[in-house]
Amino acid sequence: MPSDDAAVDFGAAVAEVVRMIPSGHVMTYGDVAAALGSRASRAVGKVMAHEGADLPWWRVVRAGGHPPLHHEARALQHYRAEGTPLVQGTAAWRLDMRRARWSPTADGDPTAGADDPGFPRDPF
Repeated sequence: MPSDDAAVDFGAAVAEVVRMIPSGHVMTYGDVAAALGSRASRAVGKVMAHEGADLPWWRVVRAGGHPPLHHEARALQHYRAEGTPLVQGTAAWRLDMRRARWSPTADGDPTAGADDPGFPRDPF
């Protein structure tokens, strides 16, 4: 079982990555987890659900390019204001992940830095 300190560290690390996502771009829950050397996308979702109100929460999306559940209308307002690329389908819209997806590393490898001993580890 992870310690409370490990969970706090993971939550703080998630918040740090989310704050880095530039306006008009997004990362998936899995991308955020991978940037932390983890596969715990659900843990990222849990952090966002409990602590994400003060973060640019609309920039963390589901893998299929869909915004956070139950926040679609509010997220769409943010996407339009930021110029985030969208794709309009016949019945619904989603994010254009090819154009909107962002990685915190210049070379596109979201796991770079995960071997750094100071990098937070997945407590889950």
